[in-house]
Amino acid sequence: MRPSILFWLLIACLAGWIYTLLRQRRSIRRLEHSQEEIQVEETLVFDFLHGLGEAFSETIKPADLHRLIVEGATRVLDAQGGALYLTDRTGTKLVPTFVSKGCPPLVDVPPHILQQTAGTPVALENFLRIHNIGNGEGVLGRVWQTATPLCLNEFSEAPELGTLRDSSLGATSVMVAPLLYAKQNMGVLALANSRMGSPFSQNDFVVFKSISEQSAFALYNAIIYSEANEKKRLDHDLAIARDIQRILLPAEAPIVNGFEISGMNVPARQVSGDYFDYIKVDEERLGVAIADVSGKGIPASLIMAICRSVLRSQAMGNPSPADVLQKVNRQLYPDIKEDMFISMAYLVLDHVRGGVTLARAGHDAPLLYQQKSQTLSPLKTPGMVVGIDSGDVFDRLTTDVAVPLERNDCILLYTDGITEALDNEGNEFGLERTIASVQSIAKEGAQAIVTRLIDDLRNFVGSTPQNDDITMIAIRKT
Repeated sequence: MRPSILFWLLIACLAGWIYTLLRQRRSIRRLEHSQEEIQVEETLVFDFLHGLGEAFSETIKPADLHRLIVEGATRVLDAQGGALYLTDRTGTKLVPTFVSKGCPPLVDVPPHILQQTAGTPVALENFLRIHNIGNGEGVLGRVWQTATPLCLNEFSEAPELGTLRDSSLGATSVMVAPLLYAKQNMGVLALANSRMGSPFSQNDFVVFKSISEQSAFALYNAIIYSEANEKKRLDHDLAIARDIQRILLPAEAPIVNGFEISGMNVPARQVSGDYFDYIKVDEERLGVAIADVSGKGIPASLIMAICRSVLRSQAMGNPSPADVLQKVNRQLYPDIKEDMFISMAYLVLDHVRGGVTLARAGHDAPLLYQQKSQTLSPLKTPGMVVGIDSGDVFDRLTTDVAVPLERNDCILLYTDGITEALDNEGNEFGLERTIASVQSIAKEGAQAIVTRLIDDLRNFVGSTPQNDDITMIAIRKT
């Protein structure tokens, strides 16, 4: 009796041990399988992050980055398809920048597109790649609007997706996350599975949100690189424009019998809207021009270049400054925008007879220094700016005025960048300081006037940035 009991106890223990061993082996296999899945997932995530690292280079194209984000996220989470929508320039719509092939529709598809798709599958793909989404429109627009990620395995919150759920085109499981970085909402990333795939799990959703965060960082970084490259390109273009403008402006003043001339241009930016020039009228006369185009930067510099070309073409052989300005105005008026104009002063030096003739088109009145009385006064000749009248009024107002000059008398032509220069308290340099500066040094000659005026101006403004172009021409009769 006792040996029989012991035998069955031994059999029971052996069976228990075998059962436990089998269970342990199954657990080990499950753990090994889970570990393999984790390793595969880690590898995919690593590859995804490594690919995003290319966004930190200056060479990756935006389209390549967009494809990399969607395809990488699709591989990591074993999704059927995905889409990347980014904010347009106005910040009011989402624009599809990459929709993977075979991605279930994530927007409401019009019936006529579905009908076309039955015969032409590419019709749906084309629709998805051009359809923009408004703020709050559908699940994508709502996620963008609320900046809250969603994981949907039932579509009560997304009726536009529910209509296709049971069709071969529809999605059955969707994840959408906003692309947020540095307080910027750049768009949304979405992944979808159809009936052929498994629903996304909460673990998938956690991984997806992490991928979205990394993608947003990469996109933001790519934008910074793009803006830096654009600025570099613009700086290069501006440097070329500045060099061209330097060629257009006189490098040095001409030597003219009976007169000493000195000029200077200091642009507020890389290019200037101010203009000055010395033009050989004929063998006996030299034209001296100064002009100020309204505005600054590239637009003003382009108008300046056009003005120079027209003035030079009209000045040749014409001893009348007023007639030259009238012809310049008639030629430029049709091509100048309503909100732009040019103020000009143009005088002709007769170095045979020693005479000076001046015409002014709305420009700051030149200053006349008379050595005999040691006084300085503005030459307020009539005239209106170029570009605001077709010619009837301009021609009546713009006239020639003879300027009587004796030996050591001086004329200063200047732009309002001098008188309107500001110090750190917002005070203007003004006309009175300009007159005082010129009067204190005029007897020393044209070059001395330019040097003193620039020195006084710089001492006045101190560290305040220059806010307008500065141009001046000093002329002394010798």
